[in-house]
Amino acid sequence: MQLITISVLPVIIILLYIYRRDKYEKEPLGLLLKAFTGGIFSAIAVILLLSPLNGIFPPIESVLNNALFNAFAWAAIPEELLKFLFLYWIIWKNRNFNENFDGIVYAVFVSLGFACLENLLYVTQHGISVGIMRAALSVPAHALFGVIMGYYFSIARFSDTSTALNLFKSLLYAIIAHGIYDFIIFWYVGSVEGNPLLALILMVVFIVFIVFLWRIGFRKIRKHVDSSVFIHNSINN
Repeated sequence: MQLITISVLPVIIILLYIYRRDKYEKEPLGLLLKAFTGGIFSAIAVILLLSPLNGIFPPIESVLNNALFNAFAWAAIPEELLKFLFLYWIIWKNRNFNENFDGIVYAVFVSLGFACLENLLYVTQHGISVGIMRAALSVPAHALFGVIMGYYFSIARFSDTSTALNLFKSLLYAIIAHGIYDFIIFWYVGSVEGNPLLALILMVVFIVFIVFLWRIGFRKIRKHVDSSVFIHNSINN
């Protein structure tokens, strides 16, 4: 029970934060649950997609190249692609998707559905210490990838600029953020024993990148919340 709590509690906390930031027109709980469940199914889809490929690719001797491959080809690309597909399928044509901040809300719910299942699998296998580390890093990171995806997802829906281009940005920028996050971690893990100085530098780079992600995430949340304020004030006036 303790492991389940450690796995699920950070997900609930972030979901409640995002839900509370949606001040002017709360999204239906049923649709939010559907988005969250879609995220869970996206994690299952990634597992089913990648499991048959285990052992097919030859080992990569270079620590750098191995980290790059695992971060993007094995994690960021399939994970963000499946999240995006479920987000699009569930939300894009739904009538409740009617203002900018909604894209962030639904994308975060999808992302944290994914993170919740992933967290349960990792924590029940590796224990409390991994759960604490993932609560502080991995779960918020998935939420921030969702913020990035949802930000451009809403722009694609409501902006006069190219829908296809902004949908592509929604996916691409989430992949880039996720890939860089995992790349630094994998490179650090591969270097910590053989090259401690490089590992120390990578740890500093990782901290800087995390701060950057948080700043970008809060900025995008604030921008879409402010645009919702403008829309609702215009309607009321």
